[in-house]
Amino acid sequence: MKRMERAIATVVGSAVGDALGALPDIFARFQRWAAADPKDIGLQTEDVLTNAMPWDRAAAMHFQVNQRAAGNGSLMRASTSAIHFAGAGRLPTMDAARRIAALTHGDRAAWEGTAIFHELIRRTLEGVEPLCALPDILDLVHPDHRQRYATVLAADWHPDQATEFNGAVWPCLGSAVWALRTTTSFEGALRAAIDLGGDTDTVAAVTGGLAGAHYGLDAIPARWTQSLHIPLPGFGGRVLRLAELIELARRLVADED
Repeated sequence: MKRMERAIATVVGSAVGDALGALPDIFARFQRWAAADPKDIGLQTEDVLTNAMPWDRAAAMHFQVNQRAAGNGSLMRASTSAIHFAGAGRLPTMDAARRIAALTHGDRAAWEGTAIFHELIRRTLEGVEPLCALPDILDLVHPDHRQRYATVLAADWHPDQATEFNGAVWPCLGSAVWALRTTTSFEGALRAAIDLGGDTDTVAAVTGGLAGAHYGLDAIPARWTQSLHIPLPGFGGRVLRLAELIELARRLVADED
């Protein structure tokens, strides 16, 4: 059994290492996007991607100077990486989340929130009720941040109890989980998230990722998917519509380049 487990770990570890070896390339792509006048970019993310520091120092330097870097930007973009790493298992997907989040967010709080999201998506794709998986996931959160996430992810927590604006990673993730917990449909979850106000696009994006994994594609209203058009600044005018988004998801699942 140990031999088999080690063999599996060898294969998975090699695959994850190969993917995470691409961190400098991921950072360069983020920089290309940031330099192409995107529609909306957080001040923190913009500073990290334009401060001319190397990929492995830019976010840390920002945090060192500002002492605040727990924004929700790394959480907002995590759905694609969550899908890509889901097949690698619990610890690898959470490690990948932390490493990718750290490219733009120097505060470990952002890493841990993104890791929770990754694992929620992985467990949901396995057919596990995401809310039931939370206690096990929280056990894997860094001890310095576990209690704060346990608070915002608790069954009796409400976004009105948030101590920070939902542009911060804790109430953003907490609000998304709250929206999923207190509604019974994809549409209901997104409407609940948006009605909270504040950083509505990010909270709704995180909620949409969780609700999409939970309810499936057929649960998303066609009147919303038909109007999707996601421009990618810095990538030659490329636009992702529904068909392209579905193909991207298939490639992420298949681990294709």
